[in-house]
Amino acid sequence: MSKLKVFRLAFADFYSQEPEKLTEYYTNTMGYRITEEVDGKTYLSNGLDHHNIVITPSNQKGMHRYGYQLDGQLSLEEVQHQLHVQGIESILKVDAKPGISKFIELQDPAGNTLELFTEMDQPAPGYGSSGIVPLKLGHIAFYADNYLKTLQFYQEALGFTFTDKIGEEFANFLTCNLDHHVLNIVASNKTRLHHIAFQLKDASHQYASSDILAKHGRPILWGPSRHTAGHNIATYHHDPDQNVIELFTDLDVLIPELGIFEPRPWHEELPLKPKTWEALSAWGTEFEVDLAKV
Repeated sequence: MSKLKVFRLAFADFYSQEPEKLTEYYTNTMGYRITEEVDGKTYLSNGLDHHNIVITPSNQKGMHRYGYQLDGQLSLEEVQHQLHVQGIESILKVDAKPGISKFIELQDPAGNTLELFTEMDQPAPGYGSSGIVPLKLGHIAFYADNYLKTLQFYQEALGFTFTDKIGEEFANFLTCNLDHHVLNIVASNKTRLHHIAFQLKDASHQYASSDILAKHGRPILWGPSRHTAGHNIATYHHDPDQNVIELFTDLDVLIPELGIFEPRPWHEELPLKPKTWEALSAWGTEFEVDLAKV
């Protein structure tokens, strides 16, 4: 039998105490389009899918849940069986939300709620005509209680590949496709979001995005700078709920068959293999905001 395999991060669902402000940020600043508003929740897309961002009204803020798409080699019933064999509890839900008719709900060892699915509606609302308009939702970074078991869970249960890390515990990078990372897991005694990241087209798109953020009163917290692990050129800012948002380009591309990253002129060594890095910035730049303490 095939093995369970996630291939992309499809959506992030936020709790928000002020959902109108967060919706305004995602539509006017980020350039997402609303596809549906159901039971108080707002579903937003940046091109093809029914939703890539969900905003859920709540008396708290932060991350509600994450959605990962499976490669479809197994039915959801077979996926649930494989999870059960590994001692992982899950619930199969049918017609429980818009856009995804059938999914498996479970928790990772850190306590994050996940949805696993094989198919999402694709109404293709198109990209926004104003705002930043990222290419896609790229990755999630979160602080994790029980982080070693959490790393093991994503690799052994969901089929992620370990790539790099920064320090011995600060940042652990995992991917489920060819992107350098789709997850960044940070050791902590409490689970919470560190940042959520969106991919831009190129450097000019990044310059333009900073102008748009300034126009909307969203100052840059850190960047632009080129990271070490992943080599993405990144900037970070706060959304209205004080979630940290990364905008990036130039992320390293993994060649899993060779165990290296596609060569780039700015790589410090060739071939570049997964390793432990000591610093965040390849340029040696420093900023007032310490990303290790965000």
